[in-house]
Amino acid sequence: MADEQPGVLGTGSSMLTPSGYAVRPKVPVAICNKIVTPAAKSFIGTCPYYYQPLHGEYWETVTKVSTASAWEAVKNWAEFWEPSKDKKTFQELLNRRESLIQAPSEDSDWSRHGNFMMRHIGCNHRPPSYYVSYGYYYCSNYGAKLYPKLSPKGQAWLKSARFFLQSNMEDGLSQNMRGNAIRQSSRKPGNGSFNMSVAQFMLELNEETFKTFAFKTHPLAYLDGGLADLGPVDMARIAMQPNIQEWADSRTWGQAVDSGWVVAKTRTSEAGDAIGQGVDAVSYTVQRLLSFKFN
Repeated sequence: MADEQPGVLGTGSSMLTPSGYAVRPKVPVAICNKIVTPAAKSFIGTCPYYYQPLHGEYWETVTKVSTASAWEAVKNWAEFWEPSKDKKTFQELLNRRESLIQAPSEDSDWSRHGNFMMRHIGCNHRPPSYYVSYGYYYCSNYGAKLYPKLSPKGQAWLKSARFFLQSNMEDGLSQNMRGNAIRQSSRKPGNGSFNMSVAQFMLELNEETFKTFAFKTHPLAYLDGGLADLGPVDMARIAMQPNIQEWADSRTWGQAVDSGWVVAKTRTSEAGDAIGQGVDAVSYTVQRLLSFKFN
């Protein structure tokens, strides 16, 4: 199957048979549609935006391992799971394929992960693992475990950051449909920006490129959501949540340093000498948070 073009492509083969012939030949069909349709506004800022957990394997992965091991198990599952082998889930989605790929879909089972699956059938493309592992897993965990521990201001930040993370993702995907460059700037002055080159229509199709793009959007979302305005108690509670394994990814350190510096400058300008060494503690806490892939 050729899939060089962005639109829907397919291949099939058959033969002419008599009308009364009882055994019809099977016609293999493959679809590769690289056009990423925008999400409905009602999904932006929600955990199902990334992934609707219809897959039995996902629940088994999360529930059958210890809490400490769940992150690595989910990440490995998301990276190597092949959609075509999960026939039950695939069939459920196929029954409503047209609804799931239309723009913008408000189907109850829509997600970025499911939308990708329905646009790439039989063409050997896997959905970006980010959707399930970093996106849905962290979104769900933070909502269930962190949100109740935060102050009202901290809870407002978590909701805002989640909205901006997904809004930034939508913007990047949209830009990639229009050309070969992705450019994003913070909504608030001084919170940063980034540029990266990605071949048109290819952002979702390269695992590492997609992760790099997603990680670059994190500092903008955290800071635009109001992270620099949170108090040390909220900061500490936020920073205690992620998994220590994520320190191993070198892409996290650049965003940690840049974003932590923004917060440190904000704190210093607001409180001056009264904070003293507390500025360093807050900056470290922010850098610790931003060194992980929270969504």
